[in-house]
Amino acid sequence: MRKIITFPLLLILLLSTWSPANAQTADSRYFSETGHNVAGEFLAFYNGNSNATLLFGYPITEQFTSRDGKTVQYFQRARFEYLPGNSDGQRVQFTLLGRETFVSTGALNVNNTFACRTYAETGFPVCFAFLEFFDKYGGVAQFGYPISGFEYHENKLVQYFEKTRLEWQPWRAEDQRVVISDLGRVYFDKLGEDPALLAPVSPMNNAPRVITDLRVRAFVWKAVTLATDNQLFFIIVQDQNMQPVPDANCTAVVNWPSGIKDSTIIRTNTNGVGIISLAFNDQPYGSLIYTDLSCTYNELVGTTTTSFRIWY
Repeated sequence: MRKIITFPLLLILLLSTWSPANAQTADSRYFSETGHNVAGEFLAFYNGNSNATLLFGYPITEQFTSRDGKTVQYFQRARFEYLPGNSDGQRVQFTLLGRETFVSTGALNVNNTFACRTYAETGFPVCFAFLEFFDKYGGVAQFGYPISGFEYHENKLVQYFEKTRLEWQPWRAEDQRVVISDLGRVYFDKLGEDPALLAPVSPMNNAPRVITDLRVRAFVWKAVTLATDNQLFFIIVQDQNMQPVPDANCTAVVNWPSGIKDSTIIRTNTNGVGIISLAFNDQPYGSLIYTDLSCTYNELVGTTTTSFRIWY
């Protein structure tokens, strides 16, 4: 005999609250991919580059005053600095992330005068596919001068430039094997910035929150139960920024040792949480009870599995 009952419950302690933005501005854009806003001259600078996502990545903080005293905003692959004393169009500058994070592991002897270009300013060449990428996406103005040759870092072939690092990823498609390293977070950690700054915030000016990915987790109240007992399943649905997704439709399928499957549908509450209460009788000692869960929101789908064991 089995009985499944669903009911809503507010579990504030299970999930973090969605932090508010610090300021309002008429000129802003919310990036749902990472849960941060870009505004003002930082946004103008970002939008002014047709390859901004490729070159800078998405924002990973809001604009703030860094530990080094500068007004900055971190992106996955860059850090913007605001210099109010500069002339119009020159107030946003790059942090030299390449120089700030480079520690040599030993240069590789790779050079070919027919496939390389050496820069006298630093004495290093840029070669092969790295040179093609370098020229295609802005050259010295975008990347700065090379400050290393080819080296191995984190088991990858890389080359450091003043403002960034290029890396070779041979498993990608032929025209996508050169990528820009995510040095923004590396430098964020190196400076010891406050990790709370990485937390997603609310959109400015009521910009829409776009959910692009569902992340579903589930756990049981009791890891082991009696043969006749009660159990609770907790389902948590979050978006790509680990923010709660309310009104997601979740289906739970309990797989009993007898081969019978019981299913129920539950909708997540405002905290992205759903709870299932399960009562059962006379289950075989030692059996493992699996529950498969699938949640949908718009056209997105997320799945997971949880289980518990019947005690001997």
